[in-house]
Amino acid sequence: MRPLLIVALLAGLGCAAPEPLPDYGAVPGFELTERSGRTVSSHDFDGKVWVADFVFTTCAGPCPRMSANMKRLQAALPDSPDVRLATFSVDPERDTPEILAEYAKRYGADPERWLFLTGDKQALYDLIRKGFLQAVDDGSLTEGGKPGPGIITHSTRYTLVDRHGRVRGFYHGEEAGVVQAILPDLERLLRED
Repeated sequence: MRPLLIVALLAGLGCAAPEPLPDYGAVPGFELTERSGRTVSSHDFDGKVWVADFVFTTCAGPCPRMSANMKRLQAALPDSPDVRLATFSVDPERDTPEILAEYAKRYGADPERWLFLTGDKQALYDLIRKGFLQAVDDGSLTEGGKPGPGIITHSTRYTLVDRHGRVRGFYHGEEAGVVQAILPDLERLLRED
């Protein structure tokens, strides 16, 4: 009898609920311009589970891979009105809504599900750094406040945000397996209240 009890207890341990995803804090309110020219605010994401990334359209480095992976993610998303993708420009002075619209078209972005956002550079950089907890720098100043070379550096991580606007995960946006890594967590958040 005792061995059966031990087996039953051990089997039950494997059925424990998964640990909740971490909570890194809330994304602050924002108001930006979407590629269509319309104003989009953080309230447009209320009740949605969404993935954010940070790119610029003239990037010859990681951005094309990140956008290609975001396209794969868009194709793999559950058919739910409660899921969004959001690409934030880290070069808003060049990435106008018109340029973002061309870039979005290149990646087959569904305008109902995948938004491309631009706006005031300082507001965007503050949002990316403080809200999404990501690195971004345009190289405009060096130590001592002197003009720099103007090379944009930014995080290549995707950020997963829950229905309440809270950051719940980070994923390597350049890696081939990012879609498979993010989907289970995204689906878990869809099941949460």
